[in-house]
Amino acid sequence: MGQKLATNMQRHLNETFSTSLCSLLSPVPKSFFSKIQPTQEDSHICTSSLPAPERLQELMAMPSIAPEQQVEHGWNPKDASPSIVVSQSHLTFSRRPTPQTTDGIRSKMGYSSGIHIWEITWPAMKRGTHAVVGVATKNMPLQAEGYQALLGSDQHSWGLDLDRGLLYHNTSNICSPASRRYPTDERPGSQEASLVPFPDCFLMVLDFDAGTLGYALKNGRYLGVAFQGLKGMTLYPSVSAVWGNCEVSLRYRNGLQPQPSSLQQLCRLSVRSALGPSRLDGVSALPLPLAMKKYVLYQ
Repeated sequence: MGQKLATNMQRHLNETFSTSLCSLLSPVPKSFFSKIQPTQEDSHICTSSLPAPERLQELMAMPSIAPEQQVEHGWNPKDASPSIVVSQSHLTFSRRPTPQTTDGIRSKMGYSSGIHIWEITWPAMKRGTHAVVGVATKNMPLQAEGYQALLGSDQHSWGLDLDRGLLYHNTSNICSPASRRYPTDERPGSQEASLVPFPDCFLMVLDFDAGTLGYALKNGRYLGVAFQGLKGMTLYPSVSAVWGNCEVSLRYRNGLQPQPSSLQQLCRLSVRSALGPSRLDGVSALPLPLAMKKYVLYQ
């Protein structure tokens, strides 16, 4: 109930913020705010019918955790195929050019509550025939004979093939024959659209509040829900690969536990949303107390 109240409050603040702030900040001309327009969506990128996580905007606005904390969320060298070599920073792994095997790895930390975002970097030129990214429990095997989508091949793992745009879980593509790709456009009368191959760097969003896994572009553009029904499990970011000498980096950006946002935080989100990413640099010029400017900029 608290989360619903916070969501309704944020919606109300978003609707009324521009007018209220204009009246409070009389030295700032209203034309400054009237020029702010909603971001236009990319017509080539289509989302599923399930909405983006409610707290995704809040999480995307937060700065990434400190570099020294990244190690705790990085790749686990003790939970990987023998063909996987993890870097000293534990943020990148490479796969030895082992013939006729598919090799996997899990992260150090498992997650079972809240919402979390990771930035994943896997150059398209170094993916091979089966480059799969997703999540898994501790029960998924980390090596298999031949080249296959190992991540997503059993009931303990869920994976997206980056170059085919196919979703895998329990040995099969979970999508229907009419909608095989991710992301897809499910609007009536529209044709299927796909982001294939995925860009070199993208985001993975795990939301235990809704029990979903989705993916997003680096700028925060959510591509839709890929998997659902993930509540009640402990899941680890995971990868399976076949390309020799491929390198895959995992960087945990941040997370939020399941609790209502404060009114102060909701106001900050409304300010940032009204200004837009391109105008945040101008916050320092607004006639506001220094402490308020720093709060808006997460400083």
